[in-house]
Amino acid sequence: MILRSVEWSILAVVIIIVSLTYYLVQPVKSNRVLFLPSGTGATIISYLNRNGIDVNGLDRYLLRFFGYPQQGWIDIGTTKLTKADFLYRLTHAKAAMTQVTLIPGETRDIFFDLVSKKLELDRKKLDSAYERFAPCPDGVIWPDTYYIPIGITEEHLVYYLVKRSMQRHKELSKKFFGIYNQKNWFRYVTIASIIQKEAADEEEMPIVSAVIYNRLKKRMPLQMDGALNYGRFSHTKVTKRRIERDTTHFNTYKFSGLPPWPVGSVSIEAIKAAIKPANVEYLYFVKGKDGKHIFTKRYKTHLRNIKSVNK
Repeated sequence: MILRSVEWSILAVVIIIVSLTYYLVQPVKSNRVLFLPSGTGATIISYLNRNGIDVNGLDRYLLRFFGYPQQGWIDIGTTKLTKADFLYRLTHAKAAMTQVTLIPGETRDIFFDLVSKKLELDRKKLDSAYERFAPCPDGVIWPDTYYIPIGITEEHLVYYLVKRSMQRHKELSKKFFGIYNQKNWFRYVTIASIIQKEAADEEEMPIVSAVIYNRLKKRMPLQMDGALNYGRFSHTKVTKRRIERDTTHFNTYKFSGLPPWPVGSVSIEAIKAAIKPANVEYLYFVKGKDGKHIFTKRYKTHLRNIKSVNK
């Protein structure tokens, strides 16, 4: 009688194992990238079921054997897999990532336009978060390629971008000067941002920098188009009409001195040029027919260069 009971128990265990094995090799169709809400395994399984994934109450218990589920957006790597593979990947898959790139010279406005569309984020919330975390309206986010988790909030994204960029600014300041003074550093960033917009290439950067310093020293207005390519005007051609109508201090044709803050992101080369300008006396430059600039320290020569270029 006892033997018969043991036999039935063994048979029951075998049936359970076979049934469970069969269940776990059943196919599951899923999106490659999934969002998992925060909460218990039951919450996650219920959420997936409501969103068309073939999971049920049994899976909430099986999930415990594979580990604790991830949260947020994850990349499970494929769209067709077994139930066992699916449950395993819910607990071991990496966060789903995408990338966004800020190029040197680009403004925060244009960058946030790109980011909001690519990551489906609220543009106004990005701006609001930036105003809370960043020390000045532009030039803070360092030009780079950033790998971002899909589903990140506007606040977390901006916090990450600003925090990482400010670490870079502080490291560079300490490298060049031994200390970090925010006001002094971002004055160099402002100069670098104009250099970034104006110079035809890296070779010209120290020379453009020298022109800026030479004009500032003589209390001459900078009269540089690049300063007017701020914010949403990043790619707007600077015309005579634009110069006449722009009443901000970015209009260096009307106002002397530097703009109130950087006009865009800056490269390390532009920063170096802002810190160490070329030892030249140039005050003027005009873009030549080959795309590079012709520099001079005399206004009469500058006028002849303009005439030559426009022939």
